[in-house]
Amino acid sequence: MRFLVLTRKKLVIIASCAALALCSALIGANTAGKAVATATTDRIVPIYCVETDKKECAISFDAAWGNEQTEDLLDILDRYRVKTTFFLVGQWVDKYPQSVKKIAGRGHDIGNHSSTHPYMTELSTEKIKAELLECNKKVKKLTGKCPTLFRPPYGDYNNDVVETVNSLGMYCVQWNIDSLDWKNPTSEQIVQNCVQKLSPGSIILLHNGAVNTPRALPKIIEAIKSKGYKIVPVSKLIPKGEYTTDVQGKMLRIQKKQ
Repeated sequence: MRFLVLTRKKLVIIASCAALALCSALIGANTAGKAVATATTDRIVPIYCVETDKKECAISFDAAWGNEQTEDLLDILDRYRVKTTFFLVGQWVDKYPQSVKKIAGRGHDIGNHSSTHPYMTELSTEKIKAELLECNKKVKKLTGKCPTLFRPPYGDYNNDVVETVNSLGMYCVQWNIDSLDWKNPTSEQIVQNCVQKLSPGSIILLHNGAVNTPRALPKIIEAIKSKGYKIVPVSKLIPKGEYTTDVQGKMLRIQKKQ
């Protein structure tokens, strides 16, 4: 029989290995726990685009600050007989009530873009609801209609934001095509940004206050129509009834079993 003689050096090595093994086990257990938590947490995604067989898409404008371009945009849309969706901030509504009436009067959707344009995820549920209801109230007073569409400022949302929007019978709507017009690119770049990723059910983001958007808008409309697409307001693009969204935010209608 052979006996194992443990020197001080060997004991140190064994102890070090044991400590490393324990640390690895703890890190692995902690990582696995986080992965399970992530996998089991249901994330609610707003509507970024819509599943549809029709070659339809929607153009939307966010209006939060200036108003210099709005009249030009409305004239261009009239000229091409195109109806779109304007997401308005309540403070903008206060500043430009006549423009709000013109947008509605010319047949465009008016959506809710909050009352004061905050980061919605930093608000309590009660304050989220207050932002929505205050803007709805202002729009309804001027147009007679209460918005059913909401776009979070900065695209900022979490489950609480989406659930609060849904609890009010509204749709939380983002976009899957960003024109980036707010960065003031050339009109040609704006057109390219809008058209290159176009697909059925797309929702395009533009801004009423971007400098080059009026110059780009006719070319955007013409390019979209040349591809055989019809431009409709967001309210006409999204299907009615129960729905869900996939991980990319594509709106899928839930088919009821017969």
